[in-house]
Amino acid sequence: VQAFRRERRNQEIFEGLDDRLRAANVWSSRLGAVYGPGVRALGHLATAGVLVYGGLRVLDGAMTVGVLAAFLLYVRRFFEPMQELAQFYNVFQSAAAALEKLSGVLEEKPAVPEPESPVALPMPRGHVQFEDVTFSYRRNTPAVLANFNLDIPAGQTVALVGETGAGKTTVARLVSRFYDPTSGRVTLDGVDLRELNDANLRRAVAMVTQEGFLFSGSVADNIAFGRPEASRAEVENAARAIGAHDFLSRLPEGYDTDVRKRGGRLSAGQRQLVAFARAFLADPAVLILDEATSSLDIPSERLIQRALKTLLADRTAIIIAHRLSTVEIADRVLVIADGKLIEDGTPEDLMSGVGQYADLHRQWLESLA
Repeated sequence: VQAFRRERRNQEIFEGLDDRLRAANVWSSRLGAVYGPGVRALGHLATAGVLVYGGLRVLDGAMTVGVLAAFLLYVRRFFEPMQELAQFYNVFQSAAAALEKLSGVLEEKPAVPEPESPVALPMPRGHVQFEDVTFSYRRNTPAVLANFNLDIPAGQTVALVGETGAGKTTVARLVSRFYDPTSGRVTLDGVDLRELNDANLRRAVAMVTQEGFLFSGSVADNIAFGRPEASRAEVENAARAIGAHDFLSRLPEGYDTDVRKRGGRLSAGQRQLVAFARAFLADPAVLILDEATSSLDIPSERLIQRALKTLLADRTAIIIAHRLSTVEIADRVLVIADGKLIEDGTPEDLMSGVGQYADLHRQWLESLA
C-alpha cells in the first residue's frame, strides 16, 4: 500500500466497508431494542389486564383468588419464552448467516471431480502422453493448447522451453491435473488422469513451483509433508541429496527449527531447497519443475543440477526453465510457441540448428557476456 501510495484510496475503501458494517449493526440493535422491550411491555400490559379484570370478578364473587393467582402465573409463564426469543434473536441471525456460507461451500461442485470408479495404478512408471489435447482456461476464449500431442517415455527428462505465455506451465498443470482438458486426454502409463483418484495421482506426480510454499512448523515436518511416515534419517538423506543439509544443520535448532508462517525464517533460496527435498522424499514417478531454480543463486543452482542428474535417473522429469543452464541436464528439449510444439530434439542437436532454441541459446550466451 505504501509502495504504490494507495493510503488514501485504501482508507476510502475501508471507510465504505466500515460504514456498511456500522449500519448493519445499528439496524440489528434497533430491531433488538424494539422487539425485546416490546415483548416485555406486552407482558406487563397482559398482567395488568388480567389483574384488573380478575380483581373485579373476585370482588363480584364470580371468581376465587386462587383462580386469579393461577391466571397471573400462566400469563407470566407464557411471556418468559417470548422474552428469551428476543435475547436469542441476534445469535440466531449470526448463525443463519454462517449456515448460508457453509451451505454454499458444501454445495460447490469441484471443477476436477474424483472418478466414480477409479482405476488402480499401484506401480506407476511415468509414461506421460498428450492425445489431441485442447485446453482453454475459460469458455469462449482462445485455446492455450490446440490439438496438442506429446509422448514422454518413462524415465526421460524433458525440458520445456519457449517465450512467456507459450503454454509451458499449462502443460505442467494438465499433467498434475490441476485442470482437465477441454478435449482430448492426458494419460499416465496409458490411464486417463480423469480415471485416477487423487491419492494415486498425487503419489505419482509431484510439482516444485517457482516459489516453494512452507507451512508453519519444523523444517523436518515440511520436508516430510509428502511422506509423513518418513523417518528422520530419510528426511536428512533427502536434504543431503539436494545439498540442503549443511545450511539446515546450521539453523538454531537444526531440522527442528520452526520456519514460521510461510517459511519467513528462511530466505527464498533456502525455501526452494527445502521444497526440492520435499519432492525428492516423496519419490514420485513424474517430477515437474516449474521455474524451480529461478530463485536460487548460481552456486545453489549448480548444486541442484548435479543432484538432479542422479536423482532424476529413474524417473520422468518435466523441467520448465527460462535459464538455459537448467536445460543442460535434459535428455530432450521441447520448444513450445503459441500452444504448439515447434521443435523437438536433444539440446545438442537443437543448438547446432537454426531454430528458435538455437536463437534462445545464442541470446542467453550473449547476456552472460
